[in-house]
Amino acid sequence: QVQLVESGGGLVQPGGSLRLSCAASGFTFSSYAMSWYRQAPGKERELVATITSAGGSTNYADSAKGRFTISRDNAKSTLHLQMNSLKPEDTAVYLCNARQFWRAYWGQGTQVTVSS
Repeated sequence: QVQLVESGGGLVQPGGSLRLSCAASGFTFSSYAMSWYRQAPGKERELVATITSAGGSTNYADSAKGRFTISRDNAKSTLHLQMNSLKPEDTAVYLCNARQFWRAYWGQGTQVTVSS
């Protein structure tokens, strides 16, 4: 069955870095656009970054530009999000999303907390 398993979250101080990973299985990873979303308590889910199926194009939310980098390894069916210069407002559950036409799959998320 389809699985998206996020890892790499945790508690980090402001200004710190984290690298999130999403391990995919059960579908043809290289055929899907992949995205990272985040959801903070009491807020709507927010798109953070997207990468095309071959990895040739990326897009970022304004809040992530210049600080976050999305990447993928199609040989290992893995998605990453490198997050630098983290701010308290980056605190949220980060979720991995796979999308191909009408199909969409979600992971369970990994908690990122930015606090001193």
